[in-house]
Amino acid sequence: MAQSDPSKTELPTERRIKKAREKGSVAKSQDFTKSVVLLLGTIAVYFLTGHIATQIKSIFIWFFQDGLTSFEATPAGIYDLFVMIATRLAIILLPVFAVLALTCFVVLRVQVGPLWAPKVFEFNFKIFDVAKGLQRIFLSPKTFINLGKSLLQACAVAVAPYLVLKAEAGNLLPLFYASPLEIATYILHLMFLMFSYALVAMIIIGALDLVYQRWDYTEQLKMTKHEVKDERRQAEGDPKVKQKQRQKMLETIAKRMMEAVPKADVVITNPTHYAVALQYDPLTAPAPIVVAKGLDHLALKIKDVAREHNVPIRENKPLARALYKQVEVGDMIPEEMYQAVAAILAQIKRTSSNGPIVS
Repeated sequence: MAQSDPSKTELPTERRIKKAREKGSVAKSQDFTKSVVLLLGTIAVYFLTGHIATQIKSIFIWFFQDGLTSFEATPAGIYDLFVMIATRLAIILLPVFAVLALTCFVVLRVQVGPLWAPKVFEFNFKIFDVAKGLQRIFLSPKTFINLGKSLLQACAVAVAPYLVLKAEAGNLLPLFYASPLEIATYILHLMFLMFSYALVAMIIIGALDLVYQRWDYTEQLKMTKHEVKDERRQAEGDPKVKQKQRQKMLETIAKRMMEAVPKADVVITNPTHYAVALQYDPLTAPAPIVVAKGLDHLALKIKDVAREHNVPIRENKPLARALYKQVEVGDMIPEEMYQAVAAILAQIKRTSSNGPIVS
């Protein structure tokens, strides 16, 4: 039955559903499965009637022609008779059982999907809780729902024969003149009609029960907002921990960049908001490489380190902004920036041979 906790307003997450499935808890309707299996079994019997009649006829012919005269009540004779009867019964029943088994598998697979839940085989002491067991039997609303479904199915099974026999009342008297084979055929036809009428009602009840079971399953697994937040935190990690990790990572990156600034050939600035340090070594890369970049406070640090180590600092607002936004640390500058950077490096080479020039 649906959960009664009003605080559980959130739909179950995939993780909660997965945990429930691992315990064998799934949304399925036994009534729907039973109804479909009975329907397909009845149809199978209907189409296999000729096969079944042929096998039964051959058994009777053998029994009355050869069995009564050739049978010997010895252990070997009884064993041979048992093997013969078992083989004939297998030939008669195996096709029907195969249809029933396949139908049951397909219907359950459609309802619950692929499922392997070894936890259902674990021993659980809670099953010996007599008080809870009695409460589930006598006080649970689900008990009355199941009782109602059983009563409806019983009514369907009781009403179906009445409707069929009432409709066929006029055809019963002529059977007095019919042959045994015709009587048997007619009776089988009536039985099939009775089963069909009853099964139509049972399938409708089963389909409604399947809808209810899925709704009830979702309601049982519903979560509070706090539970959803806790599960998301467990799945994604604590935001505070992630923030600390991110802060440490940024500190490590900043430290590495500060260590690379002294090796730079030039620092290009905005001048106050952006700072990008470039290093150019034709032996290692065909174009200048961004070894450090920063915004605001980090940009000031990069410029301070550059001054300490006599690294030239040049102001070029468009170039500094473009380098910061388009090029990551460790990457070469794009081709469209070659000319602007080359002009700055050439100027530094001409005018700053003896030390850094800050502008």
